[in-house]
Amino acid sequence: MSDPAPAPVPSTTRQRASASASSRISEDAAPGAAVGPHNPDADNHIRAAVTSSARRQVTSYSSIVRDAVTSGAWAYPLYGALYILSHPRLLIPVLPVLLRALAISAGVVAAAFFFLYLPQVAWLALFSGPLAFAAAVPLVLAEAYIVLVFIGKNFLLGQLNTDLFDAVLVQRGYSALVENGRAVTTKRGTNVRVLGKILTRPLSKFSTDSVVRYIITLPLNFIPVVGTAFFLGYNGYKSGPGYHARYFQLKGFDKEQREGFVADRRGAYAGFGTVAIAFNLVPIVSVLLSLTTSVGAALWAADLESSSKSVSEHSHTYPVDVPVALPVGST
Repeated sequence: MSDPAPAPVPSTTRQRASASASSRISEDAAPGAAVGPHNPDADNHIRAAVTSSARRQVTSYSSIVRDAVTSGAWAYPLYGALYILSHPRLLIPVLPVLLRALAISAGVVAAAFFFLYLPQVAWLALFSGPLAFAAAVPLVLAEAYIVLVFIGKNFLLGQLNTDLFDAVLVQRGYSALVENGRAVTTKRGTNVRVLGKILTRPLSKFSTDSVVRYIITLPLNFIPVVGTAFFLGYNGYKSGPGYHARYFQLKGFDKEQREGFVADRRGAYAGFGTVAIAFNLVPIVSVLLSLTTSVGAALWAADLESSSKSVSEHSHTYPVDVPVALPVGST
C-alpha cells in the first residue's frame, strides 16, 4: 500500500513563510543597502584631500629644514664653545663645580653602558642585525642624558646656565637688557661688570614635557642612522625655543609675543635645537657642552638685538665676573 500523499499547505501559510523569508533577506541586506552604489567622485575627493594635505606638510617641513640650514643658527652652539675657549674668565670661578659635574657625568655614562648596552644590543639585533652594536650607542647615551638632566639641573650646576647667558650679554654690551632681570654693577676702579642678584622669577630647572617627549621618541633610535636623525630633528624642533627662555624673560615677552617671535624663526630654532640635542649625546662632556650651548644662545640673542635696533653700548665689550652658582645642598 502506498503512503498517503502529504496534506497540501494552505496558501495563507505559504504567503506568511514567503513574507518572513523576504523580511530576513531584507534585514541581512540592510547594511549593504545603506551604503548605496559605489561613488567614484567621493573616492577622488578623499584621494585629492589626502594628497593636498601631504603636499602641504612636506612643503612646510621642507621650508623649516631649508631655513634651519640657511639661517646659520645651527652654528651658535659651536660658536659658544669657541667663545668659552677665548674667554676662560667665564668658567674659572666655577671650575671646581664643573669638574665635579664632569666626574659625575663620567660615572653615569659608564654605569649606563655597563648595565644597558649589551641588553639593548641583543634587542636591537632582532631588527638591525649586525648594526645593533652601533645602533645601541646613541640609545644608551640618550638614556644617560635623561639622568644627567635631572642631576645636573637640580644638584650640580644650579643657575650657572642663566649666569653664563647674562654674562655673555653683558660682555657684548647689553647690560641694559640684563638689568631687566638682575642687578649689574661695576667693580670700583675698573670696568669689570659684576652680576648681582637675579630679580626675576627663576627659570624652571626641569622641563617635564621635554623629558617625556625625549623618552617617548627614544625608540626611534632602534632604526639605525635614519631613526637617530629623526630623533635629533624632532627633539631639536620642539626644544629649540627653550634655549632662549631667559632672553624672552629679559625682553618681557608675554605668551603671544613669544610665540610670534618663534614662529618667525621656526627653522632657525629647529637648527639650533638639533645641534644642541646632538651635543647632549656626547659622552661625559655633555654637561660642559650644555654650558657652551647656553653661551651660544646668548651670542645669538646679542646678534638678534644688534640686528633689530641700534644700541649705543653694543659696540663695547666688558669683562664680567660670574658669581659662583653653588648647586642645591652644597656648602
